[in-house]
Amino acid sequence: MRYSVIIPVYNRPGEVDELLASLCKQTYTNFEVVLVEDGSNVTSQDVYEKYSSQLTIQYFFKPNSGPGPSRNFGFTKARGDYFIVFDSDCVIPSEYFFVVEKHLAHEPLDVWGGPDRGHGDFTLLQQAMAYSMSSVLTTGGIRGGKKRVGSFQARSFNMGMSRAAYEKTGGFKFDRYAEDIEFSLRAGKLGLKVGLITEAFVYHKRRATLNQFFRQVSNFGMGRVHVGRAHRGAIKLTHWFPSFFLMGLCAIPVTLFFFPWLLILYAVYLFAVFFDSWRTTNNVRVAFLSIPSVIVQMAGYGSGFLKALISGR
Repeated sequence: MRYSVIIPVYNRPGEVDELLASLCKQTYTNFEVVLVEDGSNVTSQDVYEKYSSQLTIQYFFKPNSGPGPSRNFGFTKARGDYFIVFDSDCVIPSEYFFVVEKHLAHEPLDVWGGPDRGHGDFTLLQQAMAYSMSSVLTTGGIRGGKKRVGSFQARSFNMGMSRAAYEKTGGFKFDRYAEDIEFSLRAGKLGLKVGLITEAFVYHKRRATLNQFFRQVSNFGMGRVHVGRAHRGAIKLTHWFPSFFLMGLCAIPVTLFFFPWLLILYAVYLFAVFFDSWRTTNNVRVAFLSIPSVIVQMAGYGSGFLKALISGR
C-alpha cells in the first residue's frame, strides 16, 4: 500500500460522504482510507458501509479526544508507506494522488502540505471564506505558503508525511488548535525535509455561517499562541496583524473625529479585498461577501490570539 488517508471526524457524516465520493474518483488508486470516528454522537457508520465496496477502507470508533490524538490513532492503524491527512470538510480533486506521486518522485519530502481552494459548488459564503483563508491580503498570507524548505508549515486539512517521519516525530503533540503548525516546526527541527506541493490542492468547505467561521478562526489565533509557547520565535510580527486590525476596528468610533485617516485606511483595505476576490473568484457576489468574511476572519483570529496571550492559556 502506497498511501494511507487518515480522516478524523466528529459528527459530520454528510461531509465524510462528499469526501469519500471524491476519493472514489481518483485517477491513482494505490491508497487506503482510515476513517477515525472521534466519539461522535452522529456517526459515519452508514457512510463507511456505503463506500466499503468502492474503497479500501478501515473504520474505527474511539472516545472523543480531539483531532490530534485521533490522527495519531489512525497512524497506528495505517498500512501505507506514506500517510495523508484530510479534514472531513474537504473535497479532493481527481488528480491529487497523481500530483503527489509525481512530485515525490522528482523531489522527495518527509512532510508536505498543499493549499486549499473554494469550489463553484460551494455556497457563495463558503467560497468567500475560502478566498479569505487563502488570500495574501489576510491571515492567508501568514499560513506558510512559501516554497522554501524549512519555512513552510503544513496544515492538517491537507498534509502528508512518510511513515519514517511519523516514527521519528511520534505524530501530533497538541490535541487541537495549531497541532499541525507545532508538528511542522518540530519536524523541521528534527532535520526532516518539509515542503509545499503547490499543485496538490484540495477544495475546502470551511463553515456554513459567519458565526461558526468566527469561532473557528478564533481557535486558530489561540493555537498560534500555544505554538509560540512551545517553540521560541514561532510568533512573528505578522501574526500580530489580525490583533492590530481588531484593535483599530474597535477604536474607529472613538477616534474618528481626531484620526479620520483610520477609517480611510480600512476602506482602502476592504476595497482591495473586494477587487482581489473578484479577480480571483471571477464572481462579484463572492467578492461582496469576501468583505464581511475577511472582517470576521481577522477579528476572530485577533480576538483568539489576544485572549490566549492575556489569559495565559
